[in-house]
Amino acid sequence: MVTNYDGEQVEIPATLPMLPVRDIVVFPYMVIPLFVGRDSSIRSVEEALSRSDRLILLASQKDISDEHPTPDGIYRTGTVSMIMRMRKLPDGRIKILTQGLCKAKIDEFSQTTPHFEVKISKIGDEQTDGPTEGEALMRTVREQLEKVISLGKIGSDILMILDDITEPGRLADLVASNLGLKVSDAQTILETHEPFERLKKIHDILAKEIEVLTLQAKIRSQAKDEMTKSQKEYFLREQIRAIKNELGDNDSKGEEIQELREKVAACKMPPEVEQEALKQVGRLERMHPEASEASMLRTYVDWLVDTPWTKSSVDNLDLARAKAILDDDHHNLDRIKERILEYLAVRKLKDKMKGPILCFSGPPGVGKTSLGRSIARALGRQFVRVSLGGVKDEAEIRGHRRTYVGALPGRIVQGMKQAGTNNPIFVLDEIDKLGSDFRGDPSAALLEVLDPEQNYSFRDHYLNVPLDLSNVMFVATCNLLETIPSALRDRMEIIQLPGYTEEEKFFISRKYLVPKQIQENGLQEKQIEFTDEGLRTVVSQYTREAGLRNLERNVATLCRKTARLVAEGKTGSTKIDRSQVYKFLGPAPYLREDEQESDQVGVATGLAWTAVGGEILFVETTTSKGKGSMILTGQLGDVMKESGHAALGLIRWRAKDFGIEDETFANTDIHVHFPQGAVPKDGPSAGITMATAIISRLTGISIRKDVAMTGEITLTGRVLPIGGLKEKALAAMRHGIQTIIIPEKNKKDLEDIPAEFRDKLTFIPVKTIDDVLDVALTEKITNRGRVRNPSPRSSTEEKNTAKTGKAGRSKTSSIDKAA
Repeated sequence: MVTNYDGEQVEIPATLPMLPVRDIVVFPYMVIPLFVGRDSSIRSVEEALSRSDRLILLASQKDISDEHPTPDGIYRTGTVSMIMRMRKLPDGRIKILTQGLCKAKIDEFSQTTPHFEVKISKIGDEQTDGPTEGEALMRTVREQLEKVISLGKIGSDILMILDDITEPGRLADLVASNLGLKVSDAQTILETHEPFERLKKIHDILAKEIEVLTLQAKIRSQAKDEMTKSQKEYFLREQIRAIKNELGDNDSKGEEIQELREKVAACKMPPEVEQEALKQVGRLERMHPEASEASMLRTYVDWLVDTPWTKSSVDNLDLARAKAILDDDHHNLDRIKERILEYLAVRKLKDKMKGPILCFSGPPGVGKTSLGRSIARALGRQFVRVSLGGVKDEAEIRGHRRTYVGALPGRIVQGMKQAGTNNPIFVLDEIDKLGSDFRGDPSAALLEVLDPEQNYSFRDHYLNVPLDLSNVMFVATCNLLETIPSALRDRMEIIQLPGYTEEEKFFISRKYLVPKQIQENGLQEKQIEFTDEGLRTVVSQYTREAGLRNLERNVATLCRKTARLVAEGKTGSTKIDRSQVYKFLGPAPYLREDEQESDQVGVATGLAWTAVGGEILFVETTTSKGKGSMILTGQLGDVMKESGHAALGLIRWRAKDFGIEDETFANTDIHVHFPQGAVPKDGPSAGITMATAIISRLTGISIRKDVAMTGEITLTGRVLPIGGLKEKALAAMRHGIQTIIIPEKNKKDLEDIPAEFRDKLTFIPVKTIDDVLDVALTEKITNRGRVRNPSPRSSTEEKNTAKTGKAGRSKTSSIDKAA
């Protein structure tokens, strides 16, 4: 029998639920709150609460990080405790208040799931001899505990309880429970049954604790003495300075203030800024040099002096030279080059004009960031680049106010100081990857920076004076326009950069990438020779991206392999032809032979837009006996699923026109699948692709493998326009597909595709699903049967149609060559 917190006698049963606790050891007479979160532990508490005595065994686990301890990971000695209170928390955990009653030993784990239940035997304190020795030891422990309290280790509340304790074992448990011992040390105390032996261990622990606490107090005292000493030195130095002033010695502080005034005058600041700078210099002059605010003021004045208020670089207005530099640095990109030359032309005619705000949007690796450096070289301006990817703090743009410790200007002012002129080329890289949180929205702070009607008086929070940014040419880069807030996007002139074709990649790698990688890998031109065949193999079979980064990596790999041969002693030139490419780079990951080898039933080629360029998608369909349901797979979004159901609704409505029996839909399940199921897909532009694939499967007519298509489908069979036509067309070209079905209303977008690419592709504008089927299927569908469908018309017919501009639904004149 033991006594609980109400003074009642409680009998300890032989079997109890067990709660493994971590990072603490519970002692008898110890009242402690516990947070219980594990499912098995919650079940143990619920089992204990269901008992009339509300008893539970609390045993510590050996490894505190073990979420699911086994019997081997739990100490065999614990404390029988009574649950006094229990409360459920909103996060699913429960909080219990327990009181330790007595120690117990686990004899056997009778149950481990869903919670621990153990058979126990109570452990009582052994009888002790020698009361005189025990009394002396208890007094020593009390004295030690009082010293520990005086050193600030634990609170003084425990002293009120010490006077009423006469048992050595209970005294040892009380002290051990308040010292915050390690689990292993506390468990050793708990497992020591002989009271005097337990008290001796507490005595040793307290002696070590007093020694450590005394040393800490000594260290704190020494630190305080050092601070007093430094204050004494400060006052002595002040007295020396006062004596020097009385003797008429030179004042270095006065010279420093005069030097600052001269710097402010030399900067030719605007009147408002110069007035603020001189005001702060005056404050600094009246302030003691050792004051905490003096260094902050000095830093602020230095920033005002270093900011280029009126210093400008002279633009090189030679248009021919600028065009030569732009052409030398980048291939194609005609629209951007033309825009820069237009700016130079206007700048040549008008001396004072505001800098443009441009935004280059396109896939990764097409040269958006490097274009800014090329523009700076063409104009003869300084170049500054700021990466905005992942920036979430508004202070990164506007700066921190000077009241904060360690305050600094924002990245705009820092970039201007770095450039040293007030008209640099300022590249804001990855502007579409700005974030926002409780610290503000950086994109909102950029609204003033990127508005020519406002940025002539931009105020940084740190400087707090107007800074003219109207002479700066801001160039922003992004991969996605959709993630840029509309207000910010409206302030920028958007210029799209498409991906590169295989021919362009070959030209760029020959002119730019190969010479660069030869130099970076320590080779000489005579040691390596890239053949046209080898380069074309790398371009066509080892890269299928819109940009150039993977292509450059492969070229670098070929150079490194060659560099190793040279380092190993090979003489002569290494010829990089097709066989050498296969040897150095391994099997080609992209082979056209892996695509469709023949026309297939139920497999249509669609076109998709992604942030890294265009891609092709093969839409596959199958049918099986069923009840007319439709299955869409491939991690599709809601819009794409709705397009699939719209396509099926159209086919059901016009089943007779397509030669499909009505009973087919009642007895057939249709499965539409988009390969690469791990990649999320969404958008309406695959509507005609899904409709064509389903009709092909239900009619048994094959789809041409050399035709790709894109367009949104409606329930009535109309084909609606889509976006990203340029990227999709280049993707089809990279995969060797030359015939592309597009919506009629997308004909206007063909002008964005360079003429040399349009000449290699055949675009077929369509208005309805019938136009699509006439081109895509190998046989013509009628409600009376099938007729062999002619292949897309000859180039002569295409040219004639391009001239007349006429198009019909069922005639070959519906095919429109991009004009």
